[in-house]
Amino acid sequence: MSAASALLALADGAVFRGRAFGALGEVVGELVFNTSMTGYQEILTDPSYEGQLVAMTYPEIGNVGVNREDVESRRPYVGGFVVREYREAPSSWRAEESLGAYLARHGIPGIEGIDTRALVRHLRDRGSQEAVVSSVDLDPKRLVRRAKASPGLIGRDLVRDVTCAEPYEWTEGPWQLGRGYASAEEAAAARERPPFRVVAYDFGIKLNILRNLVGAGCQVRVVPAATPAREVLALRPDGVFLSNGPGDPDAVTGARETVAELLGEVPVFGICLGHQIMGLALGGRTYKLKFGHHGGNQPVQDLTTGKVEITAQNHGFAVDPESLRGRAEVTHLNLNDRTVEGLAVKGQPTFSVQYHPEASPGPHDARYLFRRFTELMERTRR
Repeated sequence: MSAASALLALADGAVFRGRAFGALGEVVGELVFNTSMTGYQEILTDPSYEGQLVAMTYPEIGNVGVNREDVESRRPYVGGFVVREYREAPSSWRAEESLGAYLARHGIPGIEGIDTRALVRHLRDRGSQEAVVSSVDLDPKRLVRRAKASPGLIGRDLVRDVTCAEPYEWTEGPWQLGRGYASAEEAAAARERPPFRVVAYDFGIKLNILRNLVGAGCQVRVVPAATPAREVLALRPDGVFLSNGPGDPDAVTGARETVAELLGEVPVFGICLGHQIMGLALGGRTYKLKFGHHGGNQPVQDLTTGKVEITAQNHGFAVDPESLRGRAEVTHLNLNDRTVEGLAVKGQPTFSVQYHPEASPGPHDARYLFRRFTELMERTRR
């Protein structure tokens, strides 16, 4: 049986025709492109993609299938998936399900058979924008109108849709070849000192961040995004972690005020959205990028050492460095567009990075940052 037809329609009027895979249906969201060559399952389950459709630049997707180990959250958050060529039959020994079946089970429409090179060039020129993927309505004009009517990401608090409902303890450590993820007992046995008590704010946290915190010697308690600072400080943590997450940092209800109360009281480490919220808490501003940074090959220079790291990234907003002049030091720069990739506060055990040192998918050049966090906590430990 031949695949159903599907359309991808952009708010600026561009239309791409292809074939449906995954769930049949229609979805609206901001369309972005991801340049990673591997790791589509981790991308699909990254909560930072809430409210977005993702187009993969790598041409063949689906060849390794899906498994239970490689997820980064409790479910996929990508609204729609756009690829050049979908491979139905997985060829990996770790595969437990085909990508198409996985998307269908979670109600996520996909479209294949379109010219993704042309699409990415279009997005680079025109910018990321609202779009519709549909296999139920194939009228281009109607779909373009629906894309134009979509509200976009600016001003929307998407964190409330992805954060945990209740606090919980996280004990699983990093993955090891032939052994899987480390158990709580294995993680504890590997520690050379008492664990650092860390409270992690869940703005849409990836599981591999939590695993790396445990691997660095932390005892982690995850709390919802709206948890007041006084409740966190009452736990007497050695440090506070601010996680990644979706959308506009300026729209996350109460986050900047909460983080402002924590700064200077306890070591704080932020990643991605957590980095942006830290910038806002310090009195800075954020702004939307033209097409964002999404992929596993972004070059970043650590200005404190001069070294260049190849990093994994997923964000559509950035911190304005001029707005933080005199309040924070820029520690890392993106070498493609010179945007801010890291901040530190002089005289405080406070730092953040815009990129993802935990990878999944992506390179591991920046995992030292988890050790930097524990070194800060060691110096300030009560």
